[in-house]
Amino acid sequence: MEQRSFDRLGRHVGIIGLGAWQLGGDWGDVGENEALDVVAGAVDAGVTFLDTADVYGDGRSERLIGRFLREHPGHGLTVATKMGRRVPQTPEAYTLDNFRAWTDRSRANLGVDTLDLVQLHCPPTAVFADDRVHDALDTLVAEQRIAGYGVSVETCDQALTAIARPGVASVQIILNAVRHKPLEQVLPAAAAAGVGVIARVPLASGLLSGRYDEHTTFPANDHRTFNRHGESFDVGETFSGVDYDLGLAAVRRLAPLVGPDRTMAQFALRWVLDQPGVTVVIPGARDAEQARRNAAAADQPALTDVELAAVRAAYDELIRPQVHDRW
Repeated sequence: MEQRSFDRLGRHVGIIGLGAWQLGGDWGDVGENEALDVVAGAVDAGVTFLDTADVYGDGRSERLIGRFLREHPGHGLTVATKMGRRVPQTPEAYTLDNFRAWTDRSRANLGVDTLDLVQLHCPPTAVFADDRVHDALDTLVAEQRIAGYGVSVETCDQALTAIARPGVASVQIILNAVRHKPLEQVLPAAAAAGVGVIARVPLASGLLSGRYDEHTTFPANDHRTFNRHGESFDVGETFSGVDYDLGLAAVRRLAPLVGPDRTMAQFALRWVLDQPGVTVVIPGARDAEQARRNAAAADQPALTDVELAAVRAAYDELIRPQVHDRW
């Protein structure tokens, strides 16, 4: 698999990673063996970057990945986790003492001495510009609790604030065929600064897989049911904040471009990979075969100019008025 660099982290990773939210919860029920099979399928297909968080299943996702790491020594994986969402979301919670406690818990869950990459998990906006927060994160690096740190953001403005900080190694942001705003400023700024870009929600919560229609239902414990209107967390995390029916219309418009040699999901993932400045894209997967198919998007040729223009037109005409200025 093609490798790209996190310059400030000094690491190279495969361009398709694995998002591990679904291994913890909020996507319906995923059994332990099924979750481990997903990780194994992804790694067997060339994935070298796993993204999790301490809040996914209250540590279940981290613990499952930790078990995989123990059972596969010499794996060569980079594991990114996140911290900060297990407490009330106030800037005052983002202290060195809390960071030490949170990272100690993640180190125990993952079974490692030093975390490869820790990201602030969509914290309050004031946190991004707080010198004390960044000093605390630098202390964690000096103490070798973490090798580097980054941020996961909801908005482009948050991303730009983080990119300007010299210690930030990565920015994780929603980027997909129905969320284009990061292309305007965030990706160029990150590339200029040597900050890695982790593109999350690349399939818009499965919407861009082409497998859903108006009759699709999701389990009650799936965020695509309980957070469709932002009832539990930022609505941008569910279907990228796009109205479900409008998203289906965009997918149907793009479907004729896919052709017989790739899936709709691979087409959508390839679109993300073709955006200059993206380091790694992190689709989730519910089973090993889906993980392998996602990884195979790395082998697909770049989209043509005609295909890229069609995605842009679908976004501009159908999606942009609803989402572009919100995040």
